[in-house]
Amino acid sequence: MNRPDLLARLESARAAREQAGLLRRAQTCDALGGRRFVRGRALTDFCGNDYLGLASHRDLVAALSRTAAAEGVGTGAAHLVSGHRSEHAALEEELADWTGRERALLFSTGVMANLGALQALLGADTMPIWGRGSSLCVQDRLNHASLIDGAQLAGAELRRYPHGDAGGAARQLDARTGLPALVATDGVFSMDGDVAPLPALADVCRTRGALLYVDDAHGLGVLGPQGAGSVSAAGLGTADVPVLMGTLGKALGCAGAFVAGDAAVIEAIAQFARTYVYTTAMPAALAAATRAAVRLVRFDRDGRRDRLAANIARFRAGAAQLGLPLMASATAIQPLAMGTPAAATAAASALEAAGFLVVAIRPPTVPRDGSRLRITLSALHTPDRIDALLNALAYLPRPVESAAV
Repeated sequence: MNRPDLLARLESARAAREQAGLLRRAQTCDALGGRRFVRGRALTDFCGNDYLGLASHRDLVAALSRTAAAEGVGTGAAHLVSGHRSEHAALEEELADWTGRERALLFSTGVMANLGALQALLGADTMPIWGRGSSLCVQDRLNHASLIDGAQLAGAELRRYPHGDAGGAARQLDARTGLPALVATDGVFSMDGDVAPLPALADVCRTRGALLYVDDAHGLGVLGPQGAGSVSAAGLGTADVPVLMGTLGKALGCAGAFVAGDAAVIEAIAQFARTYVYTTAMPAALAAATRAAVRLVRFDRDGRRDRLAANIARFRAGAAQLGLPLMASATAIQPLAMGTPAAATAAASALEAAGFLVVAIRPPTVPRDGSRLRITLSALHTPDRIDALLNALAYLPRPVESAAV
């Protein structure tokens, strides 16, 4: 039998990616005192997602340590077996209250939340008689990969609309009126930093009988009243966005994720989401740390959101003075278009030499010719470090103007 070699095919794909300058490698970044140590050098981190600087906050560390000492590290079982602890239950209640929903359900990661929730909402497993292709999922073209994968793994018919185009979403829904439908979008787009047109999308879904699902990984904690996210900032509630996903490893400084909505919807997701049913629950100590983070974020007594907003404004004003082609973003994610993968990689290396950690983002994470530096701001950044980064950016070779996306 002359069967093609699967591993040879995989190696060929890897080699092709390397040849194109698109190979990605993990680098060890040890954290100490707000800086990252990479290859023995201290760098200021301008590419992480710890937007409010809570990852090392003393309240989170104390809550985690205290609970780990009392309950140990691992939970040893899935939530529906014996892994669901009082800290998990309390965290779910606090997340639901914060986001204005009846119930929340914890997942180990944002990717697992999207895969599981979309599988439950769209998948043939929830009603085997329907079969694959018996539901429609309409998505923004720049959605996070896990949303796309979730729809595909669920066996839904997947249709994409132009980025941020609610009218395009409406046209895709109108093209397939015979299927139950869900529209999924990022709240804040992770590589572009712009905010989805949520009110317009909610109106589209309302008039066409579709469900709106928002992944608010990068909006939760930094946007809206009490930092409740992009949905809250848009003045929308559960009737407008029946299912909200949020992550706990960005502005909250911890790890994990949740989906929230009406109790009946969340109970159904708990029954059918395989990434929930068959996964060991997060450590109770991590849930305790996250509860401490939620309290800090909601009440924000030390003004972290205000400091973050001031840092964003300072960076954008300085970039405008330098004529840097920043993309249109008012959030902590400030992408600088570089055009080619080689230009983005060279710029990241130059910034590392100047003392800054800024990672080059290249295809397939972003569109072709959309390579960029994904610069992110944090409440912990000081004005002098922001100005120093701007000074370093001023000496980079100018990106090709046509590369802006």
